[in-house]
Amino acid sequence: MGAIRGALCCENTVCDIAAKAVTLVESILTLNNLDITDVDAVIFSSTEDLDACYPAESVRKFFNAGNVAFMCLQEMRVENSLDHCLRVCVLTQKLAQDVCKHCYLGRASDLRKDL
Repeated sequence: MGAIRGALCCENTVCDIAAKAVTLVESILTLNNLDITDVDAVIFSSTEDLDACYPAESVRKFFNAGNVAFMCLQEMRVENSLDHCLRVCVLTQKLAQDVCKHCYLGRASDLRKDL
């Protein structure tokens, strides 16, 4: 099973969280040549300053992904960490972990400078 990670930063509005969540998952699917039907589960976490909506709701609706398991969690608070950050872990049985391409966009690219 592959666990594909990604992150980006967004404003604390329903529109921005929803749009950026879709952008993040769409980017991961494209980068890894996957379709939403290849996804088993999507786990979102966000910093405590993002509380306007659930990112999973917009992704589920956009992709018509009623059969995908979604979960949203609050990221632990760490001093001097990146604020307004939305993270995701997309789980798929279609890819082995060693071929997964992770997707860190914008300011969140600082989280994984090794990629």
